[in-house]
This record gives sequence, structure tokens and C-alpha cells, in this order.
Amino acid sequence: MNKRTLAILAAIGATAIYGVNHTIAKGVMPNYVGAYAFVVLRVIGAATLFWIISLFGPKEKIAKKDYLRMVVCAIFGMGLNMLVFFKGLSLSTPINSAVLITTTPIIVLILSALWIKEKISGKKVFGIFVGLLGAMGLILFGSELRHDAPNIPLGNFLILMNSFFYGTYLILAKILISKYHPFTFMKWLFSLGILICLPFGYTELTEIEWSLLPFDIVWRIAFVIIGTTFCTYLFNIFALTQLKASTLSAFVYVQPLIGILFAIAVGKDALTAVKILSAALVFFGVYLSSRKTKSNL
Repeated sequence: MNKRTLAILAAIGATAIYGVNHTIAKGVMPNYVGAYAFVVLRVIGAATLFWIISLFGPKEKIAKKDYLRMVVCAIFGMGLNMLVFFKGLSLSTPINSAVLITTTPIIVLILSALWIKEKISGKKVFGIFVGLLGAMGLILFGSELRHDAPNIPLGNFLILMNSFFYGTYLILAKILISKYHPFTFMKWLFSLGILICLPFGYTELTEIEWSLLPFDIVWRIAFVIIGTTFCTYLFNIFALTQLKASTLSAFVYVQPLIGILFAIAVGKDALTAVKILSAALVFFGVYLSSRKTKSNL
């Protein structure tokens, strides 16, 4: 099996984990762990795991000229990205989260056009418009009365902002991953992530009543740290060594399908007319904006 095939399998695996994460992580917040505290647990857990696994990788030093880019990657990929996503998920619903996360390819396309001057065809511009229209539909008209989703419009907006921050991270990380081993790259990014996220989540972290957490919540936390954080970032960073950032972001197509089916199957969310229409617009917009010829893949 060649490296490109392994990269595709890694991207699919990461997307599948992300798909079920919308429901699994939602079950923890906000009753047991605050959104920002959950992010701190993620970055501390992942940093620890990446430092351990880095013992089996090459010994590398980060060049001084890459310090600033590394910090910026950490801010967008391990700081702002996680903080707004988990806060948004705590305020919104699993299906809304799974749908809005698919705007990432659109964001990557826009940023690629602005930063690295990728050409955008008329069809892609139309796709961007349709996809963002669907996202705005969820933000403006997706309100429901749910005790576990206290502010769905704000939550949806924060999840959309997550797509912007993660898209920025994908573009910036592509340059660094070509220079450093994934273990080296990830251990430093998550270590920086601790410094970035701890000021936001320290108070919530001290409020967690660990002795009262039921096993159902403990395994969910473990899944998010080991699966959603450590495994997915490792899978995606490996995939980036073989695939373009825009190609990797297109795997987000699979995420809402898994996320929606899983949320409905376990009874944690339900489809509404607004969700169905908005999802259809987002999916169609992402499809149009992400279509590439074979030579561009």
C-alpha cells in the first residue's frame, strides 16, 4: 500500500472520528465539564501523548525562522479553533455542528485565493455563495428549545468561526509539515496549545468534580483526548504530507453524514426542516467549490 493510499485512509479515519465526536463530546458539556476546561484537557492529554510517541521518532530542532509560524499554527489549530468549536458545541446541537463543520473546504478555498493566489472559477464562487447561505440559514433560523443547547444561533456562529480558524491552520501547517516529522510538529504545537488555552479554561478546570464523574462521562473525555485529538491530528498531519490542504479539507463531506446518523441513532438530536434545507445548501455549495480536476488532486 503506497503512502498516498495510506494518507487517504488516515483522512477518512479522522473524519469518521470527528463525525461521532459531535455527539460524544456534547454529552459532557456543560453539565460535567465546561467547554474551555474540556479544551485544556484535550491539549494537555494530546501534548503528553505526542511527547511520549516522539521518543520513537527522529530528534529534530525547530529552526529559529520557523518559531513565529509555529506559534501562529498553534494559535489557530490548537487555540482558537478548539475554543470556539467546543464553546459552540456546548451552546448548539450535534447535527448543527456536523453540518457547519463542512464549510471548512469553502473557507480553505477563500483563504487560498487570498493568500496563495489560487484561481477561483465562477462555479466555485457560486458554490461558496450557496454553502455560506446554508450556514447562515442555520445561524439565523436554527433556534430550538432545548435544555442542553442554551444559545443555538451563537453556538452555530462559533462553530462556523471554527471552520475559518481550522482552514487557516491547514494552510499554514502545510508548509511546516514538509520540513519536520509529524511527531516533532505535533508535540510542539500542543505544548504551545496548553499555554494558549489554559488562561481561558483554568477556572472551569478547577470546578470539575472528578470524584463525581460517572463512567459514561469519563470514557467520553478519554475518547475526545485520545481519539478526537491525538489520533485525528496525527492522521491529518500524516495525510497533509501526501495531499493538498484543499484536498484534505474535502474529506469533511463524510463527517456530517456520520455525525447526523450517529446523533439520530443514539437519540441525541433530530432533523428539522431548517436543518435539512441548510444541510442541502451547505453540501451542494461545498461540492461545487471543492470540485477539482484529477491533476489538481
